[in-house]
Amino acid sequence: MTRIQVLNNMIETGVIAVIRITDPQILKPLSEALVAGGVKCLEITMTTPKALELILEATEHNCHEMTIGVGSVLDPITAREAILAGAQFVVSPILDLDVIHISHQYDKTVISGAMTPTEIMKAWREGADLVKVFPATALGPKFFKDIKGPMPQVRLTPTGGVNLNNTADFICAGAECIGVGSALLDKQMIEKKDWEGIEKNARAFCEQVKIGREQCGKKK
Repeated sequence: MTRIQVLNNMIETGVIAVIRITDPQILKPLSEALVAGGVKCLEITMTTPKALELILEATEHNCHEMTIGVGSVLDPITAREAILAGAQFVVSPILDLDVIHISHQYDKTVISGAMTPTEIMKAWREGADLVKVFPATALGPKFFKDIKGPMPQVRLTPTGGVNLNNTADFICAGAECIGVGSALLDKQMIEKKDWEGIEKNARAFCEQVKIGREQCGKKK
């Protein structure tokens, strides 16, 4: 997919699953459970052991219609390596202009981290497809509403502390989609290979995104 197609897929789906795993064998059943629950974007973080190998394996096997990306990217070299391994989108917790530029050089969607209004606008001006407000748990949905007031054109997404209780609030406050880790990919469920539970979690998060959009009259 092109950069814009991946971006549209993210926004339409509304949920990006963020994962750190050690066993590559669970990638296939995990992706099946997520897709069955409506989540089609999976971010494999660079803090995961052998992350590039996991990305390569996931993209080679197509992981059941999942859009595979890389997270926790701190520099352009890592971004390029992940893209060459097959990552279709790049997520950074910080504002690094070179990460934005190298991602677009390869026609990949890039989500740049930012926290202050100045950082958010700078990331947007430099071409970030989405601006990741991180850590979102420290700021909350009201911050999104406050930012969207003077900057309605900026596409925002929260990561860090997103759960079923605040997802609809973040969406209603102006988030295009959410990035969610342990609240969706429960560690105990994964250890027990409770794929039905993961599917149920995925469906619940997608439903909260829908509720948030309906509450504020948004249509995707």
